[in-house]
Amino acid sequence: MIDIHHHLLWGLDDGSTSFENSIAMAKMAVADGITHVVCTPHANGQYVYDREIVEQKIVELQQALDEKKIPLKLGRGCDFHMSYDNVQEAKADPERFSINGLGYLLVELPDYGLSHGLTETFYQLRLAGLTPILTHPERNATLLADQGRLVEWMRAGLLIQVTAGSVLGVMGKQAQRMAHQLLADRWVHFLATDAHNVTSRPPRMRDAFDAVAQKYGPEYAHALCVGNPLAVFLGKPLLPQAEPLNLYEDMEAKSWWRRLLGR
Repeated sequence: MIDIHHHLLWGLDDGSTSFENSIAMAKMAVADGITHVVCTPHANGQYVYDREIVEQKIVELQQALDEKKIPLKLGRGCDFHMSYDNVQEAKADPERFSINGLGYLLVELPDYGLSHGLTETFYQLRLAGLTPILTHPERNATLLADQGRLVEWMRAGLLIQVTAGSVLGVMGKQAQRMAHQLLADRWVHFLATDAHNVTSRPPRMRDAFDAVAQKYGPEYAHALCVGNPLAVFLGKPLLPQAEPLNLYEDMEAKSWWRRLLGR
């Protein structure tokens, strides 16, 4: 399995607190069946994202993992918050924040006060060569109350990542219900751990993989945990996806009426 959202690097945000803790998280991830991790420290007003420091820590940690024969391959990304400055910097330098500098960008939204201009912002990011991946919408208070906000964004190409713990109910019943609604509609493209430590936010995906495989089919589980995230890690296009439900139906109905009326 490939984990594209993981706060593995120590001392950069509210994730790993030490080098030793990062090693312990890596061991736990490998034991769970994870083979690749994208290190995604926050990039927001509280935590400064310094690409050079992130890359240095990845090199140091990868060397230690290799020496200890812990079979985990690390990549670089960030937990990108949609501030004005971040968006401008991402448009000017698409490699800086994207996963392995190859174009896929993890995007986190604030819980409240979602701007109606987000559709345009996502469009601008795509024009800059970036493919936004919205992280854990099932844990966002505004989107929990109004899941319909996702429709326009997804129609324009936004991809969705759900937290593995949400599938299992670890993030609360509301998050679990929304996660399963998104999965049932085939709106989800990735599962990821969003791991922060080895206790309350551990790097585990296997149980969520098994739950999705059992309820929605093994092919879908494989796409969410292996096929799609591996494509992101390598900067490749996603393979054809399961047809989403309840996403384009009203567009089809509108098109039918327009054809009937000659419009």
